[in-house]
This record gives sequence, C-alpha cells and structure tokens, in this order.
Amino acid sequence: MPNSRDRFKAVLGAGWILLCLAAFIYARVKSIPAWIALPVAAAFLIEFPFYLFPGFDAPRRWLSGLGKRNAAALLTASAIVPWLAYSIPTGEFHPAALGLLIAIAGIVSFWYVVLPASALTDALFLIVPAAAMLAKAFNFIYLSPIPKVELGILGQIMLIRTAALAILTLRKGAVVEFRFIPKANEWRTGASYFAIMLPFVGMAYWGLGLVELRPHPYNILLAAGTFFGILWFTALSEEFFFRGLLQQWLGKWTASPIAALLIASFVFGSAHLGFNHKFPNWRFALVAAIAGVFYGLAWRSAKSIQASMVTHALTVTLWRTFFL
Repeated sequence: MPNSRDRFKAVLGAGWILLCLAAFIYARVKSIPAWIALPVAAAFLIEFPFYLFPGFDAPRRWLSGLGKRNAAALLTASAIVPWLAYSIPTGEFHPAALGLLIAIAGIVSFWYVVLPASALTDALFLIVPAAAMLAKAFNFIYLSPIPKVELGILGQIMLIRTAALAILTLRKGAVVEFRFIPKANEWRTGASYFAIMLPFVGMAYWGLGLVELRPHPYNILLAAGTFFGILWFTALSEEFFFRGLLQQWLGKWTASPIAALLIASFVFGSAHLGFNHKFPNWRFALVAAIAGVFYGLAWRSAKSIQASMVTHALTVTLWRTFFL
C-alpha cells in the first residue's frame, strides 16, 4: 500500500545501505580520514529518516498525533541531533552555531503553533527559509574540519524537511504533496513541458552569453545519478515551495493564475541571483525565471509538483551534463 509504514521502513533501510556505501566510496576517493568520515556519515544517516517523513503518510500521522507543541518541539530537536553527531567528534561544536541553528529550526517549527494560518503569515513563513538559504547561514553553522568536505547541505536538507513538515502537519490545508516518485501522467507532463521549454531557454542561454560547453560530458550513469539526485532534492524542495505553495497561494491571493505564474517565476529567478558566487548574477537569474514559467505550467497542467519536478530535473541534468 503506497505511503504505508512498511514502505517507509523499506525505503529507509535501502536508503541507509546506499548512504553507507556512498559514504565509504566518497571517503576513499577523497582520502578523508575515518575520524571525520564516520561522524559525518552518522549525521547524514540520522537526518535521512526525517527527510523521508514529509513523503509518507504514516510518519506524518504519527507526528500530527503528538499535538502541535510537541510536534514542533520534536522538529526542533531533530534539527539539532545530526549537527551534534558530527560537530562534537570533529571538534566543530561552537555555541554560537548551535544557537543560530536552534533559532532557525525553532522559528520554522513553531511558526504555525504561535501564529494562525493567513495570507500574511504564509507569505512571511516562506521568507524565513528563503532568507536562511540566501544568507548561506548553514555555511557558518555546519563548519567542516577540512576544506574538501562541505557540510552546509546537511542544514539545507534539515530546513527543507522541517518547513515541509510544518506546512503538512502543523498548518495543514495546503493542497500539495511532498512525494518522491512521480506518476505516469506526471512523467509525461513534465517531459512534455521540458521539450516545449528547450528552445526558449536555449535561446536565452545562448543570447546572454552563458554557453560554455563541458569538454567531457557526463556519461549515462553519471547523468542518471545526477537526474535522480536533482529530482529528489533540489527539484522536490524548490517545486514544493515555489510552485506547490507560492504559486498556489498567489493564485488565491490575486485571483489570477497568470499573475501567480509570472510572480512565482520572477521570485524563483531572483533566488538565483547569487548563483555560482557571482552576485548579482542577473543573466542566470533571467534564464532561471524563464525556466520557472515552464515549471509553473507543468504544475498547473498536472495539478501536482511532481510534474514540475520532472521538468526541473531534466533541465538541470541536461545543463550539468553538457555545460559548465
């Protein structure tokens, strides 16, 4: 049965095995010492089940059954444990970083416990995780003992699932699914809008002078791995917030689907102004905004973020495979 407790356990077990294997291979390839590799791997293993929570009915129902305050407290605590698992053994425990982490996780977790759901509180809620991401707050919280290991991704994963769970279990009422596997019609819709989008984004990318071909394109296995990594992390999180929430809410607030599509796409593009550490990277932001229009159209067509996830993941995979 989809989204059952047994399915959650099966995905969790398989994911833990794959994460352990990936951590082992990565540590060997990058020559990362065990005293760093083991705590970092432990942090990812602890975080993984919480990232799965929004995508499965059983853990969401369990969390809702705790009551709002208890659920928010658990979300806040769950944000801290992975950080402690790596920071204490590696000597990267800093009280200021812990305080900032608690503040970010606590605000997101308790937002709808303290405040009622409304157009204003919903809009402000979206600003909180966006501000944390744009300010690159997790680069100051998840410090790495060696340059070759970047750990800010742990904070991003934490923030995504905490905000998603706050929406799905504490606010409720949002017509959006945090689901990992698209259905057949969602694959078709997403692929169709990807094909329609290509000439428009391609012309913009070329016209703005952004084309720089990769000397050695990704092979098929690396491209496939990139696709699913983007689908289940970047595309899922961004489509959940930009299309599933922002565009949906803008449609209600403005009573205009076109305005909602254009505004959400503009905001999506603006979020890429700092891309590649080149602020303001307005050329890339413009391309992202154009792509965002087609992601939004895929979402509107299928009535699900999973369709726009496919369009989004195909776009990024194509770009990473052939372009620098």
